[in-house]
Amino acid sequence: MVGIRDIAKKAGVSISTVSYALNGSDKVTEETRQRIEKIANEMNYVPNMAAKALKRRETKIIGVYLSDYLGSFYGELLDGIKHGLQSYDYEMIVCSGKRSHLFIPERMVDGVIILDWTFETEEIQKYGEAGYKLVTLDREVEGKNLCHVLLDNVGGATLAVEKMMEQPATAIHLVTGPENSFDSVRRLEAAENELKRYGKKYTVHHGDFDAKSGRKIAESIYLRMTTKPISIFSFNDEMVIGMYDFFKRTELEIGKDVNIIGFDNAYYGNIISPTIASISFSKKRWGMVAVEKLMQLINNEETTNDLIYTSFVPGQSFSE
Repeated sequence: MVGIRDIAKKAGVSISTVSYALNGSDKVTEETRQRIEKIANEMNYVPNMAAKALKRRETKIIGVYLSDYLGSFYGELLDGIKHGLQSYDYEMIVCSGKRSHLFIPERMVDGVIILDWTFETEEIQKYGEAGYKLVTLDREVEGKNLCHVLLDNVGGATLAVEKMMEQPATAIHLVTGPENSFDSVRRLEAAENELKRYGKKYTVHHGDFDAKSGRKIAESIYLRMTTKPISIFSFNDEMVIGMYDFFKRTELEIGKDVNIIGFDNAYYGNIISPTIASISFSKKRWGMVAVEKLMQLINNEETTNDLIYTSFVPGQSFSE
């Protein structure tokens, strides 16, 4: 690989002169700069971006750490992050897996947004103490150089239960996500607290935030079902799709015999039939707010944690 030492040798100048020329410094004349750039192009020189970033102490790139990439959820979130970064002339790389964590201490990124339950909280706090800037979307973090932007899971889950209480039901079912999901844990806590206030019994089913687990849980509910109607609060819309797949092959009518409320208000909820009643929030705004907080950290400005609020979107899956 061609380096600036090779260019300097061919141009008959010092290495520092080549460096000044290629970095647009006014320490060399325009004639010298053009001559060195021409030689660099002829030798197919490719700048070492990592070395330049280390020297400047910035890359104009942030890392977005996700535990998954599937579904429209992440697409909308990333679109919000991308849109937010444009205002700051920044770009992003999307990462997953332990090895990509090295981008942080090696300063390949200027800051990090995390929605990845596999990322240990202790590791995040360690990076914050070391001076790296991080914003989490999936847990509360406190400490230097750290900030979190979370969903209002409590408000959303409480709203879903309140809606269910408006309709008579012979049984109530809560369908969670993975046990290590911060959002799922908070939704379960809030839903259980609200149901206890109403003095209602309920059954908890542990899902995996995917259609497969939704289908399996729907079958389990159906096999144990003795009366109707029943109400189901699914902690995301993806599992509702699996429930639809199963219930539509039975005699039960969704929105009448089985009332379902989801969470996320995924785009397909208004396309499929019956449409999905869901707890909604702006995934794009979530990404944009996360960028705003991260830029404040990067620029050593004062910042505060934030909350993305939720609302109820009616759908045919839940009769009102």
